[in-house]
Amino acid sequence: MGNRGILHDDERRIVRAFQVKRWIACVLEFRGRHREVMTPHRYTELFFLDEGTALGAGHRPCAECRRADYNRFLRLWEAWSGAPASADVMDARLHADRIERKRKKTYREELVRVPDGAYVALDGQAWLVWDSNLFAWSDSGYVRRRPRGRGDVEVLTPRSAVAILAAGYRPAIHPSAD
Repeated sequence: MGNRGILHDDERRIVRAFQVKRWIACVLEFRGRHREVMTPHRYTELFFLDEGTALGAGHRPCAECRRADYNRFLRLWEAWSGAPASADVMDARLHADRIERKRKKTYREELVRVPDGAYVALDGQAWLVWDSNLFAWSDSGYVRRRPRGRGDVEVLTPRSAVAILAAGYRPAIHPSAD
């Protein structure tokens, strides 16, 4: 589940794409807490197929409900950046890498250089890069598989998140990618 702040109004209509720069990915269950979806004046719950999808959208692991994942992500971030990091440091960089002029920021890369867990766009479809394959995303699971192949692709996952994936972070992936 993701959080980008309060995105809906009192009538549960989405009125913005994000409110804050802290985009986090949480677990669905934590310490028995229960939330009413889209409660007025509370953050808007976003639901992802899996952690790979959340990273592709520009989210990072939550420091509260996913502490072990957050710590692993943070350690890899510090090794990659060569400097101490914090949630604020990571969130600022992720935000700069994911949004440009209120639009999703993407970049071109050779497919062989894109690490497992990242998302690329091919033929108007989002594809998960995983092992030697690409998996076509859908909101209910990965629907097609094709060999990874070669060539330049449009990378959807923010550059800094791609760097953390390349450094060894392995996100949880939906079982349909087996």
